[in-house]
Amino acid sequence: MKLSLVEVEHIAELARLDLTAEEKEQYRQQLSAILEHVARLQALDTEGVPPTSSVLPANGRLRVDEPRPGLTVESVLANAPEKMKDQFRVPPVLE
Repeated sequence: MKLSLVEVEHIAELARLDLTAEEKEQYRQQLSAILEHVARLQALDTEGVPPTSSVLPANGRLRVDEPRPGLTVESVLANAPEKMKDQFRVPPVLE
């Protein structure tokens, strides 16, 4: 499906784009190629393919979510440039 320059100008107007003549021609070619590719995909026979099919395996490879102990205050603040009363000390951001 080849788009005309009028259609590209209409799409550019909808997207609020100010395109040069060269850009219009470039986008006309690119959008036409995209539409041709989509048309080829629509022509595929997907009769026996369920709507939720995927090329990835159905099983997940996530570990079991088990609670574990967190970090201690000392280990969290070990590399802090400045700390005060078990907290990070940062410079004020308000004047």
